[in-house]
Amino acid sequence: MSPEAGGIGGTEWKRKAVHMGSGTLAVLLHWLPAWGAWAMGGAALLMNIFVLPSLSGHSLERAQDRRQGVAWGIIFYPLSVLILTLVFARRLEIAAAGWALMAFGDGMATLVGKSLPRPRMPWNRDKSLAGTVALFFCGGGVAWLLYLFVAAGHGRHPDPLLVLAAVAATAALAAILESLPTGVDDNLLVPLAGGVVLYGLTLAEPALIAARLGGWGVSLAVGLAVNLLVGWAALRARAVDGSGFAAGVAVGTFIFTFGGWRGYLMLAAFFLIGSVATRVGYGAKAAAGIAQEKGGSRGAKNAVANCSTGLFLVLLAAITPHGTWLAVAFVAAFATAAFDTVSSEIGQVYGRRTVLITSLRPVPPGTDGAISLEGTVAGLAAALLLGGLGVVTGFIPLAGLGPVAAGAFVGAMGESYLGAGLARIKLLDNEMVNFLNTVAGAGVALALAAVVL
Repeated sequence: MSPEAGGIGGTEWKRKAVHMGSGTLAVLLHWLPAWGAWAMGGAALLMNIFVLPSLSGHSLERAQDRRQGVAWGIIFYPLSVLILTLVFARRLEIAAAGWALMAFGDGMATLVGKSLPRPRMPWNRDKSLAGTVALFFCGGGVAWLLYLFVAAGHGRHPDPLLVLAAVAATAALAAILESLPTGVDDNLLVPLAGGVVLYGLTLAEPALIAARLGGWGVSLAVGLAVNLLVGWAALRARAVDGSGFAAGVAVGTFIFTFGGWRGYLMLAAFFLIGSVATRVGYGAKAAAGIAQEKGGSRGAKNAVANCSTGLFLVLLAAITPHGTWLAVAFVAAFATAAFDTVSSEIGQVYGRRTVLITSLRPVPPGTDGAISLEGTVAGLAAALLLGGLGVVTGFIPLAGLGPVAAGAFVGAMGESYLGAGLARIKLLDNEMVNFLNTVAGAGVALALAAVVL
């Protein structure tokens, strides 16, 4: 959906015709069992790797693909389909909807975005509003129809209006994600994120939502007032910039609404711990060229990267019957972000021996993927502090502290591995790496919570 001058070339039309045409195969999930869906995805992946380039005479490749020597998008497309069918083997309608968001949503986003390149999105000048809207309506519409069709083929007949609401919310998120400069190929980001979000939203219980709706209205008003005050104070203290103020108010109000004051305390504690850690030894870090940019003030990108996972989890905790497990995962998401921030900031100042996590060879402080004993201990302490606050306030049970600590450790170490690899070669930007570490931390904690709670 890049709004470059010159419109849509013949190659792009051909690419998107194949892109969307392949999406029509999703209707087969109405009849296919899980193993058949896996076979289809695997066969498509092998074909796109070994057959399609020669069959098409490499005519589907962009100039960038030729420079890299591989057309990653052509590989990622069937890989996403295979992953969706594996993960959602018992809910193939979810796989079909995620496939539709990629095939028809992302496909139409490119065609419409290139045809109507203005206005451009303020956070990404390479994306257009028209393309983003096209992804929402085209991808969301087809995803809704495919969801119902595939579900019926497997004996499930959900309420079409409830499915529409869940798909619409998912399509809106997918449209926003596709417009962000994350560095992740849309053929991975849109269907996989869409599938996970849609699955979570379909677990919602209407009766539970109806019972809590009135309370959410009051919490929304109170949360907005509290966050405007807190955000103003943070702005005055230069802990956030203008975009960080706006994003912080939105994030904080959302969490206060669905997580109450206990959930909001997790966000506030993370922000306070991270801000203090950033300012520890800031002069020395600035002199070494490794300090947080803009004097340590956080912007909207930081808020989105560190809080998106928590936002999704606190919503699910409020609208599904799995509130305890999801609350533990929510705390773990912020504990992971705190672990990562504190270990990095403290390690850069007090770490006596900094090594690269992938090789354990000494590297300068501030190197992507570098860790130190002092920083790791400080990060773990920060994670335990957040988990302890959750226990003391009654937001999570005492047995949830272990999953929180384990998830935070795994997520933060995973972030270091990504930093040493993908981020250093610019396949992922820093914000996406931070987001993925919160996903990993929350995922580990959720899996452990399901066992011990």
